[in-house]
Amino acid sequence: QVQLVESGGGLVQPGGSLTLSCTASEFALNQHAIGWFRQSPGNWREGISCISDTGRNRHYEGSVEGRFTISRDNSRNIVYLQMNNLKPEDTAVYYCAMDPVCMGRRIDPRPGYSNWGQGTQVTVSS
Repeated sequence: QVQLVESGGGLVQPGGSLTLSCTASEFALNQHAIGWFRQSPGNWREGISCISDTGRNRHYEGSVEGRFTISRDNSRNIVYLQMNNLKPEDTAVYYCAMDPVCMGRRIDPRPGYSNWGQGTQVTVSS
């Protein structure tokens, strides 16, 4: 089973920025859509963004639209999530996943998807 690896999290002040990365070793991501999800304590994991295999199509959940930008570099086998104007409510563990179901602002993991990685912690606090 393919394990995606997330990195780039950290502690940032409100209004700050972070860029998260998602990659996989020994597996090409370029034929797969990739989604970013996050989970904060006491909450369900929520989908926040996804990008098609070519990068042509992108979706964002409403609370991050305009602040977050998803992109990918298939030559480097990596997907990014640029997060700007971070807010305390963005604090969560962030995960990436293959082949999400994306419709408008709704981003869901593929039914039965279970290959969640360790995620990367993002903490927004002053």
